[in-house]
Amino acid sequence: MTHPILYLGDTSLATAASYLAGVMHRAGLLFDHKASHEGVSPDDVAGRKLIIVSDYPAARCSPAAQAAMAHAVEGGAGLLMLGGWESFHGLGGDWDATALTPLLPVVISAADDRINGDGVALLRLTDAGACHEATASLPWDARPPVVGGWSRFSPKAGARVLLEVVPHRTRREGSGFAFMAGPAEPMLVVGNTPGTRVACLATDAAPHWVGPLVDWGTDNTAPSCAGRVKAQAPGAEAIEVGALYAQFLEQLVRWTGRL
Repeated sequence: MTHPILYLGDTSLATAASYLAGVMHRAGLLFDHKASHEGVSPDDVAGRKLIIVSDYPAARCSPAAQAAMAHAVEGGAGLLMLGGWESFHGLGGDWDATALTPLLPVVISAADDRINGDGVALLRLTDAGACHEATASLPWDARPPVVGGWSRFSPKAGARVLLEVVPHRTRREGSGFAFMAGPAEPMLVVGNTPGTRVACLATDAAPHWVGPLVDWGTDNTAPSCAGRVKAQAPGAEAIEVGALYAQFLEQLVRWTGRL
């Protein structure tokens, strides 16, 4: 049986893919998964409502499969690309010269685009994101989440930036700390082409790039760690994550795939 979602990458269900897989399984979103070392064929793409590409090298996807993916998106299927070392250009991602490149709402670098942060990188909601289904009903202002790394890209003309990442440099001042904000960069960009739904999230859904975002929603003052959810997709490792992290990923997947 072919499920609505084709999820490509994040190594395997026994490792990094367990995070997004667990969130989708908990939400009742049905998917088939291909590990990062497995190839994908045009038959794998047929009949899907959403294709997710995350830490999945373009080299694993034959030209025929890439063409099938592009055709599916042009026909109404959603496309969600998440950041990672093998996403966008990255270190072996190489999605900057494929059949999907024209459909993405971002310009991908032709060189290594990985940003491995060593400081506090906060996510900030934009005006466009304030009224968007993928980012609605989440406390971006009251408790902005932090990520550990991201893929650097730029939005194409007409695309909408829903989230930005603002890296900070930090230094100690007396008994406290001073935070100095750097330039904002796009974090979540969605397309604006009628009839298609394509989204690019610059960070990963799994460690290490996801950083503290994976625990977003946790109440660290409660002994029971309130604000956390547990999930386990079939064939995957069990996860325990922040409730807001799970809500954000579910909303993003549902919007992109019209699910």
